[in-house]
Amino acid sequence: MNIHFDEKNLLADMVGKANGLSRSEIERSQGKALKALKSFRRQSDEGRYGFPHLPFQTGAIQAIGRYADEARGSFDTVCVVGIGGSALGAWALDCGVRGPHPVQGAFTTEHPRLVILDNVDPSFTEAALASMDPRRTLVAVIAKSGGTAETVATFLIVRDWLEQAIGRPKAARQILAVTTEGKGDLFALSQAEGYRVFGIPENVGGRFSVLSPAGLLPAALIGIDIRKLARGARRMTHLCWQPDAGENIALRMALCHWLIWTRKAKSIQVAFPYSNHLWGTAFWFRQLWAESLGKARNRAGEEVHTGQTPVAALGTTDQHSQVQLYIEGPNDKVFTFWAVAKFSSAGKIPKRRFNLGAFDALAGRSLAELIDAERRATAAALVENGRPNCTITLDRVDEEHLGAFLQMMEFQTAFMGELLDIDAFDQEGVELGKRFTYGLMGRAGFEKYRRQFTAYEKKRKAL
Repeated sequence: MNIHFDEKNLLADMVGKANGLSRSEIERSQGKALKALKSFRRQSDEGRYGFPHLPFQTGAIQAIGRYADEARGSFDTVCVVGIGGSALGAWALDCGVRGPHPVQGAFTTEHPRLVILDNVDPSFTEAALASMDPRRTLVAVIAKSGGTAETVATFLIVRDWLEQAIGRPKAARQILAVTTEGKGDLFALSQAEGYRVFGIPENVGGRFSVLSPAGLLPAALIGIDIRKLARGARRMTHLCWQPDAGENIALRMALCHWLIWTRKAKSIQVAFPYSNHLWGTAFWFRQLWAESLGKARNRAGEEVHTGQTPVAALGTTDQHSQVQLYIEGPNDKVFTFWAVAKFSSAGKIPKRRFNLGAFDALAGRSLAELIDAERRATAAALVENGRPNCTITLDRVDEEHLGAFLQMMEFQTAFMGELLDIDAFDQEGVELGKRFTYGLMGRAGFEKYRRQFTAYEKKRKAL
């Protein structure tokens, strides 16, 4: 497993003093980075935050593997019902290892497709159900709290669809629940209906749950080797506890991004994967970064309204849709390229020549060469215009590298929270919208939020 971070294009020597960091700035901040690591390590060891321990929970990983082996050959579709961290992790793993749709090949019982119902758009849900055979579909409903409105609503529809087609007893055997054991309405329903339950540890938040059953169960069911995912994540975890920022890639990334954000006013970070296999991971990262670091108050209770807006862009596709803005628009962004050193195929271009410059220049080359040249050229063009950027390079995209990469990004996020002196693991901003929704839908105990929403509507009508 080999992942490399290159921060040279963040330096003032490359992009100018106004937009880049001096080496002395980075050196002077090493002590603050080490303090951030020690603070997070203490909280992790105390059991407050659990994601660093997930790759080492071999019992849970083995139980998921055994269930997946038992189920293999019986289903051609795995339907995940979840939202946010309960869906994005599974998509990142599927896209990363098997490739993005629609290039995964024919789906069979040995190669099940993954259908993720992560929105309550009724037309989307109807079309998804029509595309699946209830007799050959395994349903995984995922909600850590057990009461997420979107997940519950969609699951009720999927459950009824299954029961109408195959009967209630058999439907119950085709439903798996991933939630907090012993707590919440989904767990209670699972106990009453006889669903198989896989538990998410209480100290693991949804956006940090990709290496818990929330991500590993769907991954194993579609044939991804979750032992290799865990192996890569374990190796990365050992690196992420090292006090030397030269060895600790997540700590070095957090420090550089913290400095470029807070010292050079780069309030937007563009995650720029140059691999379609990493496109799902870019959306997973977008949630991780936004929900973890967008906070109104710091740990002292002071109003800070901090947050760096994450944007997902796909190389080379978005060179033709976004880079004009990035090079000539506001200089308020930092760009993180995600590169792959070795693709599964070089994509050899035929040698035939046509005596036409645009064609002959590429004859005999490869798509792997071209995508690498495109990335390096875009980085250089950004530097020429004073736009700071950095590059993470994965040796290849496979289970071990993907597990390590996901764990690295979670550690980077946790370290960033410590550097900002905020709680990267709460999400009060999301909760208010949820409470308004519960009130509008008539859930008991949320009447005051319905009244508050009614007051909001009256204010709108008065305008």
